[in-house]
Amino acid sequence: MTGDGALGGGMDTFRHQGLTFDVRDGGPAEGEVVLLLHGFPQDATSWRHVEPLLHAAGLRTLAPDQRGYSPGAAPRATAAYRLPALVGDAVALADAAGARRVHVVGHDWGGAVAWALATAHPERVASLTVLSTPHPAALARALRGPDQLRRSWYIAAFQAPALPERILARRLGSLLQRGQVPGAEHYARRFSTPQSLRGPVNWYRANPDLVTTTRSAPVTVPTTYVWGTRDAALGPRAAELTAGQVAGEYRFVKLDADHWLPEREADAVARAILDRVR
Repeated sequence: MTGDGALGGGMDTFRHQGLTFDVRDGGPAEGEVVLLLHGFPQDATSWRHVEPLLHAAGLRTLAPDQRGYSPGAAPRATAAYRLPALVGDAVALADAAGARRVHVVGHDWGGAVAWALATAHPERVASLTVLSTPHPAALARALRGPDQLRRSWYIAAFQAPALPERILARRLGSLLQRGQVPGAEHYARRFSTPQSLRGPVNWYRANPDLVTTTRSAPVTVPTTYVWGTRDAALGPRAAELTAGQVAGEYRFVKLDADHWLPEREADAVARAILDRVR
């Protein structure tokens, strides 16, 4: 663990299972900890507009570049990206920060990790806020219908070996700019080679059952799910079915927004998190 102590607890890296993860640590060091888990194809900077709003409310934020995104935490083996390993990384970060319980927030693939973390380790999760990503069992059921199947075609395409990385290395920048993704230039530079994309794409390869398993233990922690009605990747059926997967206190927040909620809708996202944390 290193850092100059300027923000949060002064952590800018943490180690787990021989891997070194980069992390953004900000806000009051004594504040309750909010774990911010990014999605694909992004990194911890996707939370840059949300973080100061949480800091102003007295919360400490920890936003890691997750497995495959941190240069020091990018194993080659596909199996290294199974969901239990990704959950283990999040727990290890909480441990490194000295936080027994954390408020967990996840977007996109970070949302999948957040759902799994709350299911596997409810004793470590004070609250759960998930952005965009429905509960995996709800998504699996929605995939039985044509609307979500059409939206999720790329998941099958990413199962091919090597080819997705080569194509994305050439085209990701234009795809992100065409979709008006906030921070498109930064992400295009960061993921400009097949090697830099191998880990992120391996999340899809390592977890095909995530979109086929329709039964799951209910989530028991207090939960807020935030979904944008203009999300091109994740449709209304899965969003609506998510409530049935949560046994704890549940709120469903609909925004007139697209998929990129942390950057595009920072005020609304921070409000949903704070309403859940308080």
